[in-house]
Amino acid sequence: MIEQLSLTNIKAFRSADLRLAPITLLTGLNSSGKSTVLQSLALLRQSYESGTLLSTDGDSDSRGGFLLDGELVELGTGQDLLHEDFVRTEPDEPDPTITVEFRTDLGRTYSWSARYSPEDDVLPLTRAAFDTPLAELPLFSRHFQYLKADRIVPATTYPRSHHQAIGRGFLGARGEHTVNFLRHHQQDVVPDGPLRHPQARAHTLMDQVVAWMQKLCPGVNLAAEEIPGIDSVRLSYGFGGTAGLDSTRRRRPTNVGFGLTYALPVVVACLSAQPGSLILLENPEAHLHPQGQTWLAYLTVAAVAAGAQVIMETHSDHVLNGLRIAVKDGRLPASSTAVHFFRRHGQAAEIISPRMGEDGMLSDWPEGFFDEWENSLEQLLD
Repeated sequence: MIEQLSLTNIKAFRSADLRLAPITLLTGLNSSGKSTVLQSLALLRQSYESGTLLSTDGDSDSRGGFLLDGELVELGTGQDLLHEDFVRTEPDEPDPTITVEFRTDLGRTYSWSARYSPEDDVLPLTRAAFDTPLAELPLFSRHFQYLKADRIVPATTYPRSHHQAIGRGFLGARGEHTVNFLRHHQQDVVPDGPLRHPQARAHTLMDQVVAWMQKLCPGVNLAAEEIPGIDSVRLSYGFGGTAGLDSTRRRRPTNVGFGLTYALPVVVACLSAQPGSLILLENPEAHLHPQGQTWLAYLTVAAVAAGAQVIMETHSDHVLNGLRIAVKDGRLPASSTAVHFFRRHGQAAEIISPRMGEDGMLSDWPEGFFDEWENSLEQLLD
């Protein structure tokens, strides 16, 4: 598990050290640096998969680079990435360096620095420091999911890529391979533990997905099937029955509420997580009603209780309160949580990190931190 992330000269961060927990919530106003935290980890993964990140046994004479534009993130060129008020880590450096570093719960530190080049979308490494094979880390293994805010939308078909959904076990950064992954793995058994929903008809992945989706939309069921003769798969919804195709009249995603399809990749990512998995989520609550947002928080807590690490960017007080209730109810210890509030001061980002107690209460409630309801209520009562 990653327990500390350090960023230097990246976008809103001149220098930042961030504690990460089994479940970490990144909150704050727009353009305050939340997404950069997720993007920095995705940047390492993207560079590793492309072969441009140093991925040998740590030979300091080998050089790779940060791949800024790829499957997971599209960050532009060096001038889009470098913090405007950058710091030089060495006084005699000809160019500033951009550094991503993290420490695991085993006390091992992994660090990469790349030289700034304004027009390049691959920044050459100047330093890479690690002492174990990267493939052993969840960030670089198949036990990794990253779901961006702009996820799949209701459509008549979705891609059927064996390499992505089955070979890599990857849902896609937009969740575009979720339907095919679910089609292929629908009979897999969700292990006994916190992820199993007590109201599910069976322990299969499909039945568990249906049970959790019904917390977002009561009575819904779904089916994922291949379309013969073409490289596509079909998703359909039903209401009032079970998971089978004959349960009720099937409906296309385009004829069903937007939020169901948008939330499906998040549900599948959590239910398919293995112990030691790393899941990065941007705005999992998007297009869901408040009750659905709270239940989605409960699902991420269940994934963490089953052994995954979840780092989540959210604008939802319902997600925050779902986490607080889960801690108060004993589903997760407070020590397994981290909450960070980001806000801007000019070009720099400030991070405030209230601590959560076992009663779900927070040690600090800074101005701008989910206080709009109280502000509005005060105006209404004035």
